[in-house]
Amino acid sequence: MDLNEVMDALYQFGNEGTKRIYMNHGAPEPFFGVKVVDLKKLQKKIKTNHQLALELYDTGNSDAQYLAGMIADPKLATKEELNDWAKGATWYMISDYAVAGVAASSKDAWSLGLEWIQSDQEFISSAGWCTLAGYISIRNDDEIDLLKIEELLTFAENHIHEQQNRVRYSLNGFVIAVGVYIESLSEKAMEVGKNIGKVSVNMGKTSCKVPIAEDYIFKVRSMDRVGKKKKSTRC
Repeated sequence: MDLNEVMDALYQFGNEGTKRIYMNHGAPEPFFGVKVVDLKKLQKKIKTNHQLALELYDTGNSDAQYLAGMIADPKLATKEELNDWAKGATWYMISDYAVAGVAASSKDAWSLGLEWIQSDQEFISSAGWCTLAGYISIRNDDEIDLLKIEELLTFAENHIHEQQNRVRYSLNGFVIAVGVYIESLSEKAMEVGKNIGKVSVNMGKTSCKVPIAEDYIFKVRSMDRVGKKKKSTRC
């Protein structure tokens, strides 16, 4: 499928009900309102096509951008491309999933994550924390700079509540990721989660809630699943 064929398919899959839901979550135009289950149908047909992914992302259409994250090849993604993607993300479904999902599996995951979290742009910073969370979810602990992770946990403990709206959500998710995927820091992350407490995030016109980090980590620990790594950072 070429770009025009994919965009036509996305248009056909567009759903007004889904579009309203996405708008309630903060999605800006342009987009058709394609359900993720339908995006997966296209992904299955296209498989991996990095060039097409770049073309789709450049359309600025949220449905196309999310699909781009599903069919991109992280091994081919350059730092320049991923920086462009981060700058082009206009809401969290793109920054935290499409962009971060690819970035976290790329060769530049660690450096990009550390760079992006320092941005004063909400969705770039949010993408950075999600990239770091994704990175530690798939990497062996001996590949991770654990001292830096501890430093970032301390940052979260002291500064999460003063961050921008979506950054608060993603930083809370990073704390959870450390507690779930790094066994040696799980107890520390749970302690940080306890000190953080409830994180207030404006979730738009939705009923979505922010997970309590301490409770989430405790639940995973009680299931004896701490340190169980994921196979992929994309969903």
